[in-house]
Amino acid sequence: MAGALVPMVIEQLASTTCKQIQGEVNVDGEVKNLIIHFNAIQAVLQDAEERQVKEESVRNWLQNLEDVSYDINDVLDEWNTEILKHQIEKEEEGENVALKKRKVSLSIPFISVIFGSTGNVIMRHNIAKRIKEINVRLTEIATLRENYNFHENTIRATEKLERVETSSFVQVSSIIGREEEKKRLVSMLLSESSQQGRSPFVVIPIVGMGGLGKTAFAQLVYNDDEIIKTHFDTRIWVCVSDPFEEIKIARAIAQALNKDDNRINSTSLQPLLECINEYISGKKFFLVLDDVWTPTIDNWEPLMRALQNSAIGSRILLTTRKDTVATVTGAAADHVICLNILSDQDCLQLFNKIAFFNRERNDQLEEIGRKIVKKCNGLPLAAKTLASLMRCKKTRKEWVDVLDNKIWELKEVEQQVFRSLFLSYYELSPAVRRCLLFCAIFPKDYEFDRDELIECWMSQEYLSMKGDREKERMRGQQYFDNLVMRSFFQDFVKNVNDDDIIRCKMHDIVHDFVQFLTKNECFIMEVVESGKEKNMVVDNKVRHLNLMSTYNDSFPVSIYNNCKGLRTLVISTSKLLPLPSDSFSKLKSIRTLKFNKNSIKEVPESIGGLVHLRYLDLSFNRELKELPDSVGNLFNLETLRLMYCQGLREVPVSLRKLVNLKHLYIEGCERLKLPKEIGRLRNLQILDCLYLQDGGEDDDGIFKLGDLGNLEQLSGSLCIENLNSAKDGSEAKNAELVNKKNLLHLTLDFGLLSDPERAKDEEILNGFQVHTNLESLDIWNYHSTTLCPSWVMSCHNLRRLEFYDVPFCGVLAPLGKLPSLEYLEINRMESVKKVGVEFLGITGETPQTLINSFPKLKELRFHFMEEWEEWEGVEEEDSKITIMPSLLKLEIVYCERLKALPNFLWKTPLRELIIFGGDCPILAQWFETRCGMEWLKNASQVQNIKIQGKFVKKDGVGMLEED
Repeated sequence: MAGALVPMVIEQLASTTCKQIQGEVNVDGEVKNLIIHFNAIQAVLQDAEERQVKEESVRNWLQNLEDVSYDINDVLDEWNTEILKHQIEKEEEGENVALKKRKVSLSIPFISVIFGSTGNVIMRHNIAKRIKEINVRLTEIATLRENYNFHENTIRATEKLERVETSSFVQVSSIIGREEEKKRLVSMLLSESSQQGRSPFVVIPIVGMGGLGKTAFAQLVYNDDEIIKTHFDTRIWVCVSDPFEEIKIARAIAQALNKDDNRINSTSLQPLLECINEYISGKKFFLVLDDVWTPTIDNWEPLMRALQNSAIGSRILLTTRKDTVATVTGAAADHVICLNILSDQDCLQLFNKIAFFNRERNDQLEEIGRKIVKKCNGLPLAAKTLASLMRCKKTRKEWVDVLDNKIWELKEVEQQVFRSLFLSYYELSPAVRRCLLFCAIFPKDYEFDRDELIECWMSQEYLSMKGDREKERMRGQQYFDNLVMRSFFQDFVKNVNDDDIIRCKMHDIVHDFVQFLTKNECFIMEVVESGKEKNMVVDNKVRHLNLMSTYNDSFPVSIYNNCKGLRTLVISTSKLLPLPSDSFSKLKSIRTLKFNKNSIKEVPESIGGLVHLRYLDLSFNRELKELPDSVGNLFNLETLRLMYCQGLREVPVSLRKLVNLKHLYIEGCERLKLPKEIGRLRNLQILDCLYLQDGGEDDDGIFKLGDLGNLEQLSGSLCIENLNSAKDGSEAKNAELVNKKNLLHLTLDFGLLSDPERAKDEEILNGFQVHTNLESLDIWNYHSTTLCPSWVMSCHNLRRLEFYDVPFCGVLAPLGKLPSLEYLEINRMESVKKVGVEFLGITGETPQTLINSFPKLKELRFHFMEEWEEWEGVEEEDSKITIMPSLLKLEIVYCERLKALPNFLWKTPLRELIIFGGDCPILAQWFETRCGMEWLKNASQVQNIKIQGKFVKKDGVGMLEED
């Protein structure tokens, strides 16, 4: 981690020398000496980090360097915080003086400024003293580097990589070289046999060393709808890992069967087993236990007994690296599938598929690639990781350098895949390395949310290397994409709006790798019985801690005593007793604090002392009713997550002092009244939701729709709910969305009031103006008769549009004129009887110019259009009109009166047609007549047609199959 820390500290030192505090002791000379030493050390860090794997003395030297780097980072951060605090106090003082002139009594903050000044001077002197002490320590470390004969760093190609487009990646969706194993597994899954008559289910272990693709192989089958959904009533995926904890596994199974059962929150095994036994009864299940390590007969058999009431033909598929697991689980020898290494040919096929993605093959590079692949020893993960690395290398020399790298000679790294990971890791810049290593704080099979992860990186100051804090999120996305390209992440979930990756996981071996590199800094701690931690934290070297479970839901005292240098604290237990009032008094260095999904009812006042805190996540604490006023003292706070804190009614006015707050998440806090002072947070970039409230007597003190106009930096996505609470269209205009060029996704929800028709809805909707950069728009619960004001039709970059629950509007707008629209969903427009040519943007007259209607539309959905009878077509001979030339999917759900489809559809490139639900009888009948069948003949390009729950055509082959 030192290689990642040092550049950050140098940047921090350089910026700090430019700042002064009134009355501050001058330490410019000390700071300049620190910069000199750090620059000298930085020149040899690459060599030092590569040598630490097998040289303990170098590893110790780097550890001492890390300690000093962390300390100076804390000191400089306190210095900068003092500057910021001084500025805020001056502003508060000015406001209070103004109040005094208006004969209002002097407030406490002003008094504290006057009488707190002496203490501030003392603190500044202490900072100067600590900088001098650290300089002495760093001088010694800088001198010792000469004992190791380090080579100075060379410029690596990856430094250039980050300045180019990095969002493209290769995801290998098929499994290469496992055809025979899959055929054998499918045969075992579909057989109706039980486990030798003793049990209704069969256990099938997939055994193989790490990096062979066991999990990917299991996922291939698990996600095959044709196999699994057709032959099993339910499917369940559970990540097990080490140790084998039957309560966690039982809870995961029970939650998959019935997430609403209160027994799933039990901390005892028996209620969970009873829940499983009840809901699995008579069902044919498919259960995957991924990454099983150390089960014993004692903790395996209770789970199996709970599954005995299932139907014959049920299956348990487990993946494991250990041969002994198959014996413990009672699997028959002929049901064990051993995954072996890939053949050279299959390994090379996988390598080439990624390494030469989107570029021409080169005979010279292919020959070197064959030699590199041989070093992978048939491990798919090693081949995939190295191929991802080689994608970024263009010259023969760069390929030869990888082939000849000394990493291959390291005996200390036993697993071949670790060597390939080291090669990719050292090709990363220090900035991207530290982002990767931070992921070690999370457990195996953890699903990373991209935005959350980037905000955590920001909180650790991993993204502020170049002094441009406005572009930190963009830089974080580039780093994330870089790690995706290098195959450090997998199992991607994409955003429907822009197709970007928003969630992902990390391969178990990659997780092992990052934990190997951070074993002294990142720690996952479990308390298994009173006073005894399973993984004891023994010293102050731990910087990032995840508390996975607690005994009796208590907060381990050892954290206070042994972890004073913590920078990250994640509490992952679902239940936690009230935190002690002094919970944070000793944890002064924390930057990132995640207490989400706990049962916290109160946040201690002492949280205000965490001067370094930049990220606070209290989401899903449903019983949390308030935040302490001291939260306003977190001057460095950048991210505050309060999602689904449903008991939260208000937040303190002191939040106005959070001048660095960039991200405020309150989705699910439907009754939260934001104070009007939120409008003072001019750096706020993300406000995910705004729930408009009727403030009653205190109406002037709450944040209203028009107050959005003060938040000029808003970007990303915004959902505005309860719009019917707005007074009139002027409030919508005052929101000034037209000035928010980085706001790309907007949801306008008018609320679920019982008023039949609300004329005010139209006034409010018309009052909005948006920037033309807007990419997606959802309008929900709109109860006026006229829809789509002129500003919607001016959204030339709009790619997604959805209307949901618009019951009184009977005519569709000319949406066909939107030039960039790719996805359109019209849901519950119950007054629409006819979709005419005006929907296409076509008038009734013969067109004089060429018309291209819906030029980029790919997917069109009509849902629950209960009165819809007619969809009007156009004259076939009209060659001046092009309609939906990009349409690939059409979905019609519960449109019971629709009679036929328009003739222009068969001219589109439509590939998938779904007419779903038992309530489309007229349209289904039309398909059974000559009209419908003639339409199908003309639309021969449609590969998948599903009507009334039956397949008419699947993968281009005609069929009739019950759903």
